[in-house]
Amino acid sequence: MFEQVVGILFPVFALIAVGFSVGRWLKPDFKPINRINMDAFTPALVFSSLVAMPLDTEQVPLLSAAIVAVLLPGLVMLPVCKLAGLKYKAWAPPHMFRNSGNLAIPLFTYTFGDTALASAVLLFVVSACLHISLGLALLSEGNPFKQIIKMPIFLAASSALVLNLTGIGVWSPLYEATSLLGQAAVPVMLLSLGAQMCNLRVSGLKVGILCSLQSLLTGAISFAVIYWFIPLPTMQLQMMVLFTMLPPAVMNYLFAERFQIEPVKVASMVLFSNFFSIITLPLLLSFALSL
Repeated sequence: MFEQVVGILFPVFALIAVGFSVGRWLKPDFKPINRINMDAFTPALVFSSLVAMPLDTEQVPLLSAAIVAVLLPGLVMLPVCKLAGLKYKAWAPPHMFRNSGNLAIPLFTYTFGDTALASAVLLFVVSACLHISLGLALLSEGNPFKQIIKMPIFLAASSALVLNLTGIGVWSPLYEATSLLGQAAVPVMLLSLGAQMCNLRVSGLKVGILCSLQSLLTGAISFAVIYWFIPLPTMQLQMMVLFTMLPPAVMNYLFAERFQIEPVKVASMVLFSNFFSIITLPLLLSFALSL
């Protein structure tokens, strides 16, 4: 089991380490790279995966599980924030919107093989769509609808679903082009995540540890509900162990900075929780594979 876990996690953390090294010594500006990834590579990955995915009633349990995994932690954090005197808009989103892109997609594919890619992308799409809709609505004062419909990920997902559900399909060379473009998304995600680790500061350690512990708690509650009430095949159930307890997505910091909702604290939550995943992921992966 130990060798299997190491073999699965090594490629993920190796690319993160390369990204850290690049960020530490070359100090490139990853903002335009991340923008290209979010606006080109990732939408291409989403489109090529969803357009070819078998979509029927068999996907309903996984969709339901993804929604529970995103929304339930938000409900759990309501009393937690009230009792602990924490700002809900700053502390709840990191537990709701987890690193389902940078970390989850490569982790799932390395763990379960290419057969898990479609399910991994579906989980990512659900999380991303809820983040750019519910997440923006939670943080902003106005109507985020205009921003949502302009997001490349949303456009890619919606067009792929229309083509898939109507049976129209997509021109084979176009599919191959988007599939090729999408293959760049995962390595760039991991390199960017590694480069972000250069911004870790000791002053944010307490916030990071607290967020990591809360993240495991809210994730465990979500997984328990999914385990008992949503029937999933073994592989998807194993995926949900990891999906429910992933560290926060980097986008939480981008939104917190944009709306000025304790951005320094949110940055500490995101960076330290992803850093501590070096410890938590092997344990979670061992538990998942034992199911």
